[in-house]
Amino acid sequence: MLRTIGLETVEQLYQHIPQTLREDAKINLPAGLTEMEVRRKLSAIAAKNANASEWSFFLGGGSYYHALPAAVDAVISRSEFATSYTPYQPEVSQGTLQALFEFQTLICQLSGMEVANAGVYDGASAAAEAVLMARRMQPTSRRRVLVSRALHPQYRAVISTYLKNLLDVRVEELSFDKRGVTDIDDLAQKLNEESMCVIVGYPNFFGVIEDLSEVQPLCAKAGARLITVTTEALALGLLKPPGEWGVDIAVGEGQSLGVPMSLGGPGFGFFTCQKRFVRNIPGRLVGETVDSEGRRGFVLTLATREQHIRREKATSNICTSQTLCTLAATVYMALMGKTGLRRVAQTNGVRAHEAAQRLIKEAKLEPRFSGFFFNEFVLQANDLPALLQKCAAGRIVPGVDLGRFYPELRDCLLVCVTEMNEREEIDRLVSTLVG
Repeated sequence: MLRTIGLETVEQLYQHIPQTLREDAKINLPAGLTEMEVRRKLSAIAAKNANASEWSFFLGGGSYYHALPAAVDAVISRSEFATSYTPYQPEVSQGTLQALFEFQTLICQLSGMEVANAGVYDGASAAAEAVLMARRMQPTSRRRVLVSRALHPQYRAVISTYLKNLLDVRVEELSFDKRGVTDIDDLAQKLNEESMCVIVGYPNFFGVIEDLSEVQPLCAKAGARLITVTTEALALGLLKPPGEWGVDIAVGEGQSLGVPMSLGGPGFGFFTCQKRFVRNIPGRLVGETVDSEGRRGFVLTLATREQHIRREKATSNICTSQTLCTLAATVYMALMGKTGLRRVAQTNGVRAHEAAQRLIKEAKLEPRFSGFFFNEFVLQANDLPALLQKCAAGRIVPGVDLGRFYPELRDCLLVCVTEMNEREEIDRLVSTLVG
C-alpha cells in the first residue's frame, strides 16, 4: 500500500502533524512476548487471587457460593443460547421466548407473586426500577420514599442515583433495631399521606428475616406500596414468599439460582408484582398464545422499553438482555424442583445456625442482632483487624467487614454459610479463631 501511494514508511503518513504532537502521542510499549510467555505471566498474576477452590469462603453480602449442577452449564453453552440477546423479531425467536416464559413462571412460583417480567440487569437496578414503578402508580402528592437502612448499602446507593435528578422525590431512611430488622416504630412514625413506597430486604443485608406481618399492614393503611428486595433468592425456597404477605412489588438478585459468583458478576435481577400493576412493569413480559392454526406459540406481550417505539412513554430504559443468566436460573430451578430448592435452603439454614452457635460459644464472638436469620449473620469481635489477619494467614475469608458500610458496626463481621461450606471448613474457621 505504501509503494502504491509513493511512500516508504507509515510515519510519512503523519508528516503533516507537528513533531511535538507526534512525540507526545508515542506509547512506550515493552517488547512483545510469545504466547507461552503471556500465558505464564497471566497465570502468575491470577494465582495471586484468592479462589473458592483453595480458600475457605464465608462471604455473602449479595453474591453467594452455591453448587451448580453440570447440566446448567451444558444447556446454556449450546450455540442456540450462547448469543442470546433481546429478541427484536420475537416471533422468530420461539426457543428464547419459551425459555423466558418458563423463567417467568418459575419466578412467580418462587416469589408467590402473580406476574414476573423477563428479568432486569441485577438486584440493585431491580430495586431502583421498583421505586420508579411505584412513582408511576402513585399520585403526585405521594413522593416520599422510605428505604430501610438494613437494605443492602449498594442497592440503596443505586436507588439514590436513579432518583437523584427527580426533584419531586424525597428519599428517607428507616433505622434498624436491635433485632437487625427495620425499626417498626420508626416506620409507623414516618408513614403518612405523602409516602409513596417502603423498601425492605427479605432477608435484609444482615441476613435477618424482616417480619412482613408488621410492615405490610402499616403500608396498606397508609396507602404506600410495599417493595421487598431479596439478595439471596435461595432463601425463598424456605421462607414464606412475598406474595403471601401481600407485597405489592417483589424484586431481587437471582445469582444464587444457578449463576456462578464470577468475581461479582454478571448476575440478573428478577422483578415481580401483583397482576393489577402489570401495565406499569418495566422491561419485557413474554406471554403464551396460539397462532391462526391453533398451534402453541410465544410472544412479547409487553415490551415497554423506549426502543419498542415507546419513546418518552417507556416505563424503563432496560436495554441489554440478561437472558443467558436467566436461562441458567431456569435450568437450575427446573432441575432442583420445589423439593430440591427447599432441601438446599434447609442445609444453608442449618449449617449457618450451627456455625453461629460455635463461633459464639467457642470463639467467644458476640451476636450483634437477635433476629431470625437465614444463612447470614452478624458477629461482633473485640479486634476485627486481628481476626481478619489471622484468617487470611489460614487461607480463610471469614465474611464481610461491615465497617465499610456502617460506622456503628465497624467491629462487626457479616458471615455467610452455604451448602458449599462443609463442616470441616467450619471446624477450620472456629479453630483458627480460637487458636
